[in-house]
Amino acid sequence: MIRFFGVCTAVAISIALAGGAQARVTCGGSFSSFVNNMKSEAVSRGHDRQAAERFFNAARQDNRVIRADRNQGIFRKDFIDFARTVISQGRLVNGQRNADRHAAIFREAERRYGVSRGVLLAFWALETDYGAVQGDFNTLNALMTLSHDCRRPDLFQPQVFAALALYERGQFDPARTTGAWAGEIGMVQMLPGDILERGVDGDGDGRVSLKTSVPDAILSGARMLQYHGWQAGEPWLQEVVVPDNLDWSKTGLDTELRVSDWARAGVRPRAGNLPSGNLRASILLPMGRKGPAFLAYPNFRVFFDWNKSFVYVTTAAYFATRLEGAPVFDAGNPDPALSANQMQELQRKLTARGHDVGGIDGILGAMTRAAVQKEQMRLGLPADAWPTRELLQRL
Repeated sequence: MIRFFGVCTAVAISIALAGGAQARVTCGGSFSSFVNNMKSEAVSRGHDRQAAERFFNAARQDNRVIRADRNQGIFRKDFIDFARTVISQGRLVNGQRNADRHAAIFREAERRYGVSRGVLLAFWALETDYGAVQGDFNTLNALMTLSHDCRRPDLFQPQVFAALALYERGQFDPARTTGAWAGEIGMVQMLPGDILERGVDGDGDGRVSLKTSVPDAILSGARMLQYHGWQAGEPWLQEVVVPDNLDWSKTGLDTELRVSDWARAGVRPRAGNLPSGNLRASILLPMGRKGPAFLAYPNFRVFFDWNKSFVYVTTAAYFATRLEGAPVFDAGNPDPALSANQMQELQRKLTARGHDVGGIDGILGAMTRAAVQKEQMRLGLPADAWPTRELLQRL
């Protein structure tokens, strides 16, 4: 079983909270001094002094969190390898069982927020195996450790104050609340700020408990997706067959055309029908022109507000279609993926040519893909954004 948690497995998502998302307490230095400074900042924001004392007195630094933050090798897998790793037959079977068991909740999620059950089931499965593996890191310690670390304090410091607000409501125990190493809590792994602002009491018990209540978790997840722009009744991802003479430079998330335009270019669905009307979409080739091909609709982009990893998002979106009856994708015969060392070498070469790849991490993310496609166009190679050994050699 893969222990797999959303925001901690990718570049995390900045969330604007009351009081602003910018870090106001200087990171680094003595941890005890940092705790005192966070306590003072909390009081200056209007939190009760005694509550802040009790809350922050429980905080401890956890070096396991830093090690987990620096070790995210699973995202160096390519799409096919990653999807085959995390989409198991057991998860598909349990998805159908949970869809049947909680059918009324999924109907309510779609009625209120317009989010299809396959999408919610996919996140529930990939984040925590339908609630079975929610993480055993103390949430306060994780958030305080990452707030003290100077890599992403702007993300995590506001989450500490959101957790304090939940504590003041009686919905967070600084000593006992646990979750993922990056501070997400519950079955669908939401950060305290999202729970505070978009948590839903789905079972009517007067509390929002994402750890123990399926209605709370599912409806909260649906509300968060709606908040980020989910459009009811619209698709998110559809496998397609693309012609060999397609203009590859028009593929990728930076280009959107009407579905009817893609159809005129020879793109056809692998199963079912293309949506009618003027819905716009991008051609997504996660492993280049020789691998699987998808039409990515506007709702697909909402997945990136849950997790920033291209491979995770594509896998989650595809998994959601499988849970709603889509066939297994056609893997095709893509060129071999670059090794981690080769990918880092590629990123260094791209950076030297002026491209922003988001860091030399050996991970083929969206920024690296965009840079690859630009260099393929410059060199006269098929511009499908899939880095090959030939491209590396030409650079």
